[in-house]
Amino acid sequence: MSIGFWQIAIVVILVVLLFGRGKISSLMGDVAKGIKSFKKGMSNDEVDNSPKNVSENNPDTDKKE
Repeated sequence: MSIGFWQIAIVVILVVLLFGRGKISSLMGDVAKGIKSFKKGMSNDEVDNSPKNVSENNPDTDKKE
């Protein structure tokens, strides 16, 4: 059983009736802003591939007598 055009149309009409066009368009605008923000954040990240020694700055690794 496959989903046909009429089933998709009925679902779209029900969603528009329940939420309204204004709420759906504002939601899609928020999604677009989130995607743009994510892409901007990913492009601003600098990758540091140098190895780090975690034990140098960790005070728990000091020997206690």
